[in-house]
Formats: sequence, structure tokens, C-alpha cells
Amino acid sequence: MEITHLGHACVLVQSGGARVLIDPGGFAEDFRSVRELDAIVITHQHADHLDRARLPELVRANSQAVVLCDPDSLPILTELGIEASRHPEEGTVVGDTRLEPVGHIHALIHDDIPRVSNVGLLITARSEPTFYHPGDSLEGEPGAVDVLAFPLQAPWQRSRDMTAFLRRIAAPVAFPIHDGLLSPVGRDLYLTQARGLGRRETDVRDLARAGAVPIG
Repeated sequence: MEITHLGHACVLVQSGGARVLIDPGGFAEDFRSVRELDAIVITHQHADHLDRARLPELVRANSQAVVLCDPDSLPILTELGIEASRHPEEGTVVGDTRLEPVGHIHALIHDDIPRVSNVGLLITARSEPTFYHPGDSLEGEPGAVDVLAFPLQAPWQRSRDMTAFLRRIAAPVAFPIHDGLLSPVGRDLYLTQARGLGRRETDVRDLARAGAVPIG
């Protein structure tokens, strides 16, 4: 498995011969040059996970890729002229790689803000580590996970929620995502909490600006 963190919640995963891009949103680096994708996955409709301006160009350049999304994002993608599908409950197989939906709803931001759908993604392939991207929810139950992308900071998340999530999922390897609102000082602080107050057995790696990183 190779993982490239393209900023904030945007992650490129290569596993079992498949290339999967997750959450190409507005806070990510310029992902429009990414090619040879087999799947593009949107966990939910918020702009930091779904960039309406740049996504159509990415999809046109990767016309062979299947586009999967949560229920509430589907009409938005249709309006953008993008052919997409809701995650089938049984998952989607791309080559030798299985993409499984996890969870249904976004974390609560505030009682006055309606909650939208959010579907996390579990990636499995034979002889490869399992990988989980939760989108914007800590409620999903992905089962055993080898590599976890965990939200480092968010308007809907306290730091103790983040460390509890690391302890509950108990992945051998984890790396931070959802960090686009943090200053360098704040990012270092949250990373220190993740490493010191999360699960001590979890190897928390920082993949930001590290390029494609082999794991497993």
C-alpha cells in the first residue's frame, strides 16, 4: 500500500493495484494532475471535502474512474455533470480491491446546523493492510483496521474525541488528516496529543508533504 496525503482530508491510496482518491476538497493541494485513478470517493458534501470548482476537471481527466459518494452528495455531483453512484451496501470491487461504506451521518457541529450524510471508506485488498478514512464522523465501526486516517482538528471535534477515536479503532498505524484550519504551532500541539494521549501502541505518522509513502 502507498498513501499520499494531498492536504486536509484528501488522500490518494494505492492498494491491490487500484488507485483511489478520497475527498478532493477545497482545502487540498491541486489534485487536478492526479491520473490513472480507478475510483474517486466523496465522503460528504462540505466544501473542504468536495471542491465543486476543481472536481469536474479531475473526473474528466480520469474518465475510467468510478465515482462513489454519500446520498446527499449525489444530486450535487449530478448538477456538476458528474456521473456518480451512491455506495452500495455490499461495497464496490475495483480490480482486486474492495471499497466498503462505513457509517451514515456527519458529526454534530451545532444544534442549529442540520446534519448531512457522511459515509466513511474502508479499503481492503488481499495481502495489503486495511485502510479506513472516516470522513467527518467518529461514529463508524469499520472493524479491524491496519491504517487509520484520523481527523486531527475540526469544528465538530474536541481533542479528547480525537484521542478516544485513536484508542477505539486501535490501528497499528495512523496519520492525521482534516488539519487545514490549524497553524503550524497548533498542528504540532494536536499531534503531540495524538501521540501522547491516543493509543500508545499506535504509530502516529505525519504524511503531510511526504509524497507517496509505502505502508505495510
